[in-house]
Amino acid sequence: MENAVTQWFGDAFSRLHPMLQQLHREGGTLTGRVQIEYGPGLAGWLGRRIAAKTGAPQTTGMVGFCVEIRHSGDALQWNRTFETGAQMRSLFRPHGAFPDGYWSETTGGVELHLGVDIRDGGWRWVPQRCKLRGVSLPLWLVPRTDAYKSVVGDQYRFAVTLSLPVLGKLMSYSGNLRPG
Repeated sequence: MENAVTQWFGDAFSRLHPMLQQLHREGGTLTGRVQIEYGPGLAGWLGRRIAAKTGAPQTTGMVGFCVEIRHSGDALQWNRTFETGAQMRSLFRPHGAFPDGYWSETTGGVELHLGVDIRDGGWRWVPQRCKLRGVSLPLWLVPRTDAYKSVVGDQYRFAVTLSLPVLGKLMSYSGNLRPG
């Protein structure tokens, strides 16, 4: 079934792991437990502020997690729900096509432009630009994002880490998920 993801990747879609291909052809729900961490001191304080603005939990530790992934002809939607009740909703819109195109992710007042690197069948986001309430920010001012999804065994593995030079890790959440 054609959708925004399969169209954007074109022939390169086949380079994704078969489980990622299925998820991004049909959509679905993944569940499991994720580890939430915040950096120490000022880094952790900033991480919790970002979490509050984007809907992530401000607590640390292992928590239940569910992500619903939906596709349409012009967008990809991720609705993340943590067992704490916190919710993060992201809408991704494709621009251009792989490998030179990007996805714009909107979460709250933040819009990220993200390229994609396919590594070992996994999908790694490559930040290219950031806008805050429509105003472009230089990337050196914006927390660095390291985010990927891959398949290990029969589980989906993902990780998201936000960091700043000098301060280090602001926050991260990661885990292994199963269809559910």
